[in-house]
Amino acid sequence: MTSHSEPHHAKTKKLLQALAAATLGCLAGTAHAHFQMLYVDNAALERASALDMAIVFTHPFNGGPTMSMGQPRAFSQVSAHGGEKVDLLKYLRKVQWQSRDNQATAYRAEIPKELLRPLGDHIFVLEPEPYLEEEEGMYIQQFAKLIVNTGGVPGDWAEPQGLPVEIQPLSKPYANWTGGVYRAMVLADGKPVPNAEVEIEYINHSVDIQKNAFGKDDYVKAPQAAFKSLTTYADNEGVVTIGLPRAGWWGIAALNIGSTKTFNGKPLSQDAILWVQARDMK
Repeated sequence: MTSHSEPHHAKTKKLLQALAAATLGCLAGTAHAHFQMLYVDNAALERASALDMAIVFTHPFNGGPTMSMGQPRAFSQVSAHGGEKVDLLKYLRKVQWQSRDNQATAYRAEIPKELLRPLGDHIFVLEPEPYLEEEEGMYIQQFAKLIVNTGGVPGDWAEPQGLPVEIQPLSKPYANWTGGVYRAMVLADGKPVPNAEVEIEYINHSVDIQKNAFGKDDYVKAPQAAFKSLTTYADNEGVVTIGLPRAGWWGIAALNIGSTKTFNGKPLSQDAILWVQARDMK
């Protein structure tokens, strides 16, 4: 009844509004294959040592293109066994990262040995500035976690860090054999996210932290583009399970799970990233 009595311009306006809303929803849910890297050579340390970390926003499987990062909003470490949070922003150094396709602003962090001295788990968390992905017409903000262990003593690797979005490990992320499976839970505002969309990518080339560059040679060749960024969904309890078919670093990204959906008048995808390292049995 109402639609017949409305003026044509009013119906047209409502239709355009509906289309715009649908478009924004689609953009915000777009799988974008961007990964906020927190990279170290080795996440399982025999003993305390200084830690050199590369912080790069890129496409890990392809080794680029790499996106220029703004100044991170927060970068912190929670030390082993209930240690206090340590602000690490002072250890960040801006660099120009050489990817396969381009150079872009990234960061290096040189974490001093004394911060890795306590035996157990050290949880590193990055909150980046939202990145404007102009091709997708949206902002991306990826809260990233990396867990490093000193001395093989178990610690608080499974503890959530109270982030707006995060991936809670259900297996040690630094102690995995190649060919095993890895389980984690997707959280937003501390609660599980059922059926969250999850992307998985492998770092498919060497990472030279000293030269701020990716290696030129791929470790493996994808038989088709769909193999570069794998996609799955968490189950009804927010748990995601992935395979680890090759040694190296695997990134797990839960997409667009944050409650904040806009930034600077554009759609915002708040993603959660967790990095997992697998080792060959020898």
